[in-house]
Amino acid sequence: MIITTKFQYTKGAYFIISLFIIMSILSSCSEEIKSEKVSFNTVMKQQFLEDISKAIAFLDSIPINQDQTRKHFLESRKYFKKIEPILSVLDIENYGFLNQPNILKIEEEDFTDIKIKNPSGYQVLEEEIFVDEVDFKSVERHVNLVSNRLKLIKKNIRFSHLKTYHFLWLLRKSIIRIAVTGITGFDSPVLENSLEESQTVYKSLKTYLSLFKDEFADKVLLESLNKEIDASIGDLSGDFNSFDRYHFIKNHTHKQLELWNKIVKDWKVSFPFELAIKNDATSLFSSNTFNIAYFSDRNSGKITSEKIALGKRLFYDTKLSADKKLSCATCHQPNKAFTDGLKISKGVTRNSPTLLYAALQKAFFYDKRAGGLEGQIISVVENKNEFHTDLGTLENEIKEDSSYIQGFERSFPDREITHTEIRNAIASYIRSLVPFDSKFDRNINNIENTITQSEINGFNLFNGKAKCATCHFAPVFNGTVPPDYKESEIELIGIPKKNDTINAEISEDLGRYYVYKTPERKHFFKTSTVRNASKTAPYMHNGVYSTLQEVMDFYNRGGGAGIGIDQKYQTLPPDPLNLSDQEINDIISFIKTLEDRQFENESDPKLTTIN
Repeated sequence: MIITTKFQYTKGAYFIISLFIIMSILSSCSEEIKSEKVSFNTVMKQQFLEDISKAIAFLDSIPINQDQTRKHFLESRKYFKKIEPILSVLDIENYGFLNQPNILKIEEEDFTDIKIKNPSGYQVLEEEIFVDEVDFKSVERHVNLVSNRLKLIKKNIRFSHLKTYHFLWLLRKSIIRIAVTGITGFDSPVLENSLEESQTVYKSLKTYLSLFKDEFADKVLLESLNKEIDASIGDLSGDFNSFDRYHFIKNHTHKQLELWNKIVKDWKVSFPFELAIKNDATSLFSSNTFNIAYFSDRNSGKITSEKIALGKRLFYDTKLSADKKLSCATCHQPNKAFTDGLKISKGVTRNSPTLLYAALQKAFFYDKRAGGLEGQIISVVENKNEFHTDLGTLENEIKEDSSYIQGFERSFPDREITHTEIRNAIASYIRSLVPFDSKFDRNINNIENTITQSEINGFNLFNGKAKCATCHFAPVFNGTVPPDYKESEIELIGIPKKNDTINAEISEDLGRYYVYKTPERKHFFKTSTVRNASKTAPYMHNGVYSTLQEVMDFYNRGGGAGIGIDQKYQTLPPDPLNLSDQEINDIISFIKTLEDRQFENESDPKLTTIN
């Protein structure tokens, strides 16, 4: 009896104790969730998983319900855009796979490591689905690839390491992406569904922003940002081609960057480092927008006024070449926006590109054979048709000139004069050539009000119907892909040997192919900047076109494909743009606004120190 009673008592007590433990666990979990909610990680992950699950579900329904293929694709794409702000920060590689253009991808590390990858992702699916005759076998293959990649992300993505500054970075990154790729049609090449998708991103940002309402000391600031996001969503409507991108960036993007900076101060957030965009940037079109160090060689050091002055002197010094007749300025003349005005520069095989904004690239030369400015300078020094010398001789030439000694001591204290310092000084000068002082810059930054409606129309066409900005990305208008700025693109657009639209033959220059001999890279060339293009004629790597009108005619026809040059891997859409004469004139008018004021009448421009 005693044993039984004891057993019964224990059984009842066990139930009470168990209940107590369960309540304690629940309470503990509740406190943990509450704590994590304050740090935003748990709730943000919850929302992300919910959205990615829906993206997967709509994709997986496509093969079993072909009649609803387009509808389900659009729904999946919508949820992908909802997770875009998070995914593009937490998993850049997988985001890139899911949102890549429908263009063969080549990765060339060295001669023994060349990877050729067929594209897949949402852009590829869009081009596969929205055609007259759908190849459902191909669609199903891409659906499985995309769905499996999303499932992998869902399984492995981690949020626990995120800090408040990570959220601020992803918030700003999304704002910038919308302005420079979102509203250009880069993500939606067939449907041009970019405005609606940008609305989706803003709505997602607003949802995530609500998790941080307790961070705001200034509640009016949160209200202001929410109102601004609502206004942006409202303005992202109407026809893709007629959308006013100029005023959207001027009135919304820049305002949001200003509010973002106020949030940083309000939250008292400090950042561990700077990315491509400076942490205090309030405009996309400013000399204070970009962190030059992000684009520079790792060991290049800080750019100083002393280095710039020294580099400038070296840039103009003919003593650096073997025959004492050539300097860097021979082929890069300031009064021609640092080009030389020739179809093909003397002693080489290609046109001389501008050095203005060259610092804001991740690769150099038309074929991207140099990864940095210092590396490019080596090639020029050693090229028998250019400086025709070597680094050792270069060092000795400078060391023997006593007038240089003081400049090197100021620029590189406690260091000997070697080719490393010489190249770094020249590169520092080139890195200072990022003025952002054009008529366009001054107008979009509210410094002056002189831009015409034709020029505004041209910018909107450049970033919309004409699709120029899907390769020449604002604000630099070159091929370095925003908003991460990790890669400078190369393109095959089918440049002809001569200015001929009837019996056109492709230029004999094989471009990138010469670097690694990859057949799929024949005739690929780096995308140059359009800034100061009004002063850099003739155009293209072979100087085949003398005027901007001729360049626009080439693009309007569909590039090489439009003049009879058949290239399997042409990256430029082969269809005509159907631009009217007035639209072409407007685009050229806009391009002319990109001419920097400080180089208009000067043969030796004054420079501003880049910090």
